[in-house]
Amino acid sequence: MHSLSPKKINLVVHIILIISAIAMLVPFVWMVLTSLKTTTEATQIPIRYFPDAPSLRGYIEAIKQSEFPHYYLNTVISAVMKTVFPVIFSSMAAYAFARIRFPGSSLLFILILSVMMVPNPVFYTPQYMMMSELGLVNTVTALWIASLISPFATFLLRQFFMGISKELEEASVLDGCNPFQIYWHIMLPLVRSALVAIVIIQLQWAWNELQWPLIINSSPEKMTLSSGIATLVSMFGTDYPVLMAGAFMAVVPMIILFFIFQKQFIEGIAFSATKG
Repeated sequence: MHSLSPKKINLVVHIILIISAIAMLVPFVWMVLTSLKTTTEATQIPIRYFPDAPSLRGYIEAIKQSEFPHYYLNTVISAVMKTVFPVIFSSMAAYAFARIRFPGSSLLFILILSVMMVPNPVFYTPQYMMMSELGLVNTVTALWIASLISPFATFLLRQFFMGISKELEEASVLDGCNPFQIYWHIMLPLVRSALVAIVIIQLQWAWNELQWPLIINSSPEKMTLSSGIATLVSMFGTDYPVLMAGAFMAVVPMIILFFIFQKQFIEGIAFSATKG
């Protein structure tokens, strides 16, 4: 049997990738086209792929009949808080676990890793009870206050910190640096690539999170984009242009960010996968 040449293998790989890319793009293109149709065109049999006269009615209705400005604001606040604080606190915890020896450090790190093994819904009931005791139910604060640290970010950054030469710390100590100065001025710049990966992962997760916002907030003014769009289904039923318009408006910011920071997105996610 003749083995395939490298050129033929590359051709097959590229064909598979192109087919996969098209398969992933079809739902997105269908969403955009449906958002520009009338309700009749969206439910017509046989299927009408393109609208006769593109209409913005779906977008207008989604904005008029819901709290989209509040959805956007709440989502931005939640995403920023769920990105900034976990990066700061997790990097501090990771540095402590990697470089500072203190009683019970190994046990605490194992407990943090064990959290990664438990599905998030397991924590929703105790978190809801805590928010209720604090009077934070139906508030924007409740969206992010329970996510101030990320076990995954702590684990990933600890691996990076452990890979840095100890001679750098020893030299910094001789120069008179305290542990915080070593962490801030020496260690963090050396793990910049890992920080970028964590920022990307946290931002994507926070922007798309659905279950917790639905559980903790029932007031439309306090919902995020994901939970707000879920409520559109009960409001508009089979008015698919409105539903697709809302979904498209929800993903637009992340699409824009992806095209602006495309290189960082790809490198960050690939880098975290290989290191983790």
